[in-house]
Amino acid sequence: MILIALGGNLETVAFGSPLESLKASLDLLAARGVKTRRLSRWYRTAPVPPSDQPWFHNAVGEVVSDLAPEVLLETLHEVEARLGRERGVRWAARTVDLDLLAHGMTIRTGDAVSPLELPHPRLHERGFVLRPLLDLAPDWRHPVLGRTTRELYDALLPTALDGIEVLED
Repeated sequence: MILIALGGNLETVAFGSPLESLKASLDLLAARGVKTRRLSRWYRTAPVPPSDQPWFHNAVGEVVSDLAPEVLLETLHEVEARLGRERGVRWAARTVDLDLLAHGMTIRTGDAVSPLELPHPRLHERGFVLRPLLDLAPDWRHPVLGRTTRELYDALLPTALDGIEVLED
């Protein structure tokens, strides 16, 4: 199972609202051979860490791809760039943020050659990731921690779930 997180809180010139831009990112991924198998509901979430920037739209998708993890991450970054993502300040507002959460049972710690860490090193701390992942795959088991999505979600601090709302589509 290959899992990606989708998030964004800025409009794009080409596609409009954050939600429309995120939906467009799925189409752009599909055109590059990364097909969406399933998608969680869309959520509106408060910025983490708290700030005065606009709220985010978030979802988690299960995708199908023959790409190696590093190449898939490069593809996610290409789509982000196509949608106006500018990397710079950490935690800044962004048009689109596509994170590779897990690539099957692959475990990578990251190094100088490939900084990619799998599964994503902070996914188990993020309510804005675990809430949509709970929709999609409640029984998915974290390859390192050995806990299911449901167990990880239940272990979150209550503050990690503040400001998470299901979007009415």
